[in-house]
Amino acid sequence: MPLVNRCLAEFLGTFMLVFGGCGSAVLAAAFPQVGIGLLGVALAFGLTVLCMAYAVGRVSGGHFNPAVTVGLFTARRIPAADLAPYIIAQVIGAVAAAAVLYLIASGRPGYSLVVNGLAANGYGEHSPGSYSLLAGFVSETLLTFFFLLIILGSTEQRAPQGFAPISIGLALTLIHLISIPVTNTSVNPARSLGPAVFVGGWALTQLWLFWVAPLLGAVLAGLVYPFLARGTETYADA
Repeated sequence: MPLVNRCLAEFLGTFMLVFGGCGSAVLAAAFPQVGIGLLGVALAFGLTVLCMAYAVGRVSGGHFNPAVTVGLFTARRIPAADLAPYIIAQVIGAVAAAAVLYLIASGRPGYSLVVNGLAANGYGEHSPGSYSLLAGFVSETLLTFFFLLIILGSTEQRAPQGFAPISIGLALTLIHLISIPVTNTSVNPARSLGPAVFVGGWALTQLWLFWVAPLLGAVLAGLVYPFLARGTETYADA
């Protein structure tokens, strides 16, 4: 596929991931009468990845996440030339989705960006469960590491074909069930950047963690998996 097509697919996939996942938290979970709660938000993130991977994954590989792109590059699944274009497309998609989400959310009387937020990620006093910086860093690094292991294992040539989006979507759901109380769950630098741009202040100050930890976890997985699964051939797309 031409690079422009692949970048557009990454833009759309990341847009829907942020809009669907964060939107479920901002537009639905905030209202007790709707009742989707933590489980509903976790499912929203997982289902969005699953659906968009089937929709546009054949075009770009369905990364929708700079950490995934970096992890796949580390594992020699994609060429270096794809790194910057994919990450730029993902970041633009995430910011655009957060902008649209903010536009919709602000249409409700009484909505306040300061009070209600945009499902930004945080630690310390900005963690849903008041978890520390160290707890957030360990959680984000470890869960991204396992997320990439699942992606690498599900998409290799010896894995059952056509089922990767299901395992990846379920993995992301599980990750959110574990870590929403800790950091509001990132494992995706673009997902963190989008809401942080509009929340500003503390969200931008704490944003470094949600780039450094997921990228570290992704690189570690990209190094470990090829050793774990020796003999697996590399190929261009996940």
